[in-house]
Amino acid sequence: MSAPVPVFDLAQATMLPPASPARHSRPTVEELANRWDAVHEAATAVAGLAQLGREESSAEIASLPIRAAQQEDRAYELVANGIDDLAAVMQPGLRALLSLTASGKDTTAAAMTLWREFHVARAAILALVLDEHDAR
Repeated sequence: MSAPVPVFDLAQATMLPPASPARHSRPTVEELANRWDAVHEAATAVAGLAQLGREESSAEIASLPIRAAQQEDRAYELVANGIDDLAAVMQPGLRALLSLTASGKDTTAAAMTLWREFHVARAAILALVLDEHDAR
């Protein structure tokens, strides 16, 4: 039985499924990939609100779950927790942006700020699985 594919519900501004209830259980690579994809779907929505174009995904970004699985348990756990933390920031941020947009407010500057925060956090998560070739 495979894990359900996460759905980013823009109308509700939630990412499904939520993070594991117990952070002590190691998510499967598929679960990690689903969360990673959901966070990027939220980022795409934020980019739209910031009036930016859709970001092209790189192989480095797309392969994060697989590369994390090749790391020691502690590094994998840090990546999983980082993704959960990033989702925890993106969800309420996107909800707030959508609420303001619905009331006719301009959210461009706020969306740009959340977009930048997403990029900084994502870079930190990616750095957890850098190999020697990537570091050059």
